[in-house]
Amino acid sequence: MEKNLKSHGTWIGKWTFVLAATGSAVGLGNIWGFPYKAGDEGGGAFVLIYFLCILLIGLPIMVSEILIGRRSGTSPINAMKIAAIDSNRSPAWQLVGWTGIIAGVLILSFYSVIAGLCLNYIFISAASSGVIEAQTQFENATQSWQGLLFWHSVFMILTLLVVSAGIKNGIERMVKILMPMLGFLLVFMVMYAMLNGAFNKALSFLFSPDFSKVNTDTFLSALGQAFFSLSLGMGSIMAYGAYMPKKQDIGSTSVSVASLDTLVAILAGLAIFPILFSFYDGFSIDETLVQLKENGLGPGIVFVSLASAFNDMQYGQFIGPIFFILLSVAALSSSISILEPGVAFLSEERILSRKKSAIVISALSWIIGIGSVLSFNLWSNVKIIGDKNFLDSMDLIAVQNLQPLGGMLIAIFIGWFMKESLIKDELGSINPIVYKIWRFFIKLVAPIGVGCILISQLF
Repeated sequence: MEKNLKSHGTWIGKWTFVLAATGSAVGLGNIWGFPYKAGDEGGGAFVLIYFLCILLIGLPIMVSEILIGRRSGTSPINAMKIAAIDSNRSPAWQLVGWTGIIAGVLILSFYSVIAGLCLNYIFISAASSGVIEAQTQFENATQSWQGLLFWHSVFMILTLLVVSAGIKNGIERMVKILMPMLGFLLVFMVMYAMLNGAFNKALSFLFSPDFSKVNTDTFLSALGQAFFSLSLGMGSIMAYGAYMPKKQDIGSTSVSVASLDTLVAILAGLAIFPILFSFYDGFSIDETLVQLKENGLGPGIVFVSLASAFNDMQYGQFIGPIFFILLSVAALSSSISILEPGVAFLSEERILSRKKSAIVISALSWIIGIGSVLSFNLWSNVKIIGDKNFLDSMDLIAVQNLQPLGGMLIAIFIGWFMKESLIKDELGSINPIVYKIWRFFIKLVAPIGVGCILISQLF
């Protein structure tokens, strides 16, 4: 007898899914990761390769995740199970959904710590007079495990409150506030950078093609950035796809999400780098990159290099908090999508109510996150996997291994194991040539491409 799963409802309006999925895709790594990689690894050449990776690998997998999720209207675990059974395949394919949820719990555990730091920096940057150097500010903020734990807790509670309120009253209502807010803040930052920063230098850094820097690592870096920036492989897009109305076209919607995600990444670069190049006035682009590397890449660009610029610049106490509000908004829109797949599974199976499910999974991530809090201070010398501390070990397991593994298995399943008649039914009326092209990429190119990401992370 088939189990009767609890329904979650659907998004209201065509653009709700686009906003929610874009919110899921636009995260902290997208804002500070893409611009730096683009400039350092060939500028326009990297951007071109990135676009191709989005088009040839990211989009086919995104379409697949949405298709599987919408067909069942359930969490990724049950969506994979139903698709497998209906295709006369083993229900063990549901393990792909479990992989995503485990990855999500681990990712949320350290993501919340970094996002909490962004919240804290709203106030740090507002109160900064420039007397204390940014490096010292960062050390003060991270050496206090009590402070990190407090902001980690605040951010986790915010995420919990949104997801526990449900699809319509929680996630949908919040993304309709957060995403326009993110867009407004980003455009404001770009305009400020255009008027007050080294904008032409930033344009050259991001878009002037330098094919001499392009090598195998560049392709792997662009491929990884394209895959991770779309939130693929961990069930978030599949879970959101489950709430997409049946009349909405999956292909065009996926293109909208990928386009908006890429646009945000480019605008982030145009907001950040004019300010940095203006701060390092007198330095060449290559010399500036050396300075950024010394301060630390990734979070170091934001919490040290950019914070130094805010401390030094006119109106820095106003622009700095706006930027960190922007980061916090991006982080929250992503974190609610990371929490949702696990909550959806527990609530639809009637194991727990949605509210209790959100509390249980948030609490689990919060507890695991204490290890990441301590990685900045008391456990900074404690190595978990190889020479990696607790936070980096969680990143290694979840982001670098489980997430690409999930994406690769989704591509393999839909390309080789799911009944084609079921796929065509869910896609609806689609151009036969477009379908054949998508089918080719999801069967061959996407699994090999994501497999390369996985192998490159392992070795």
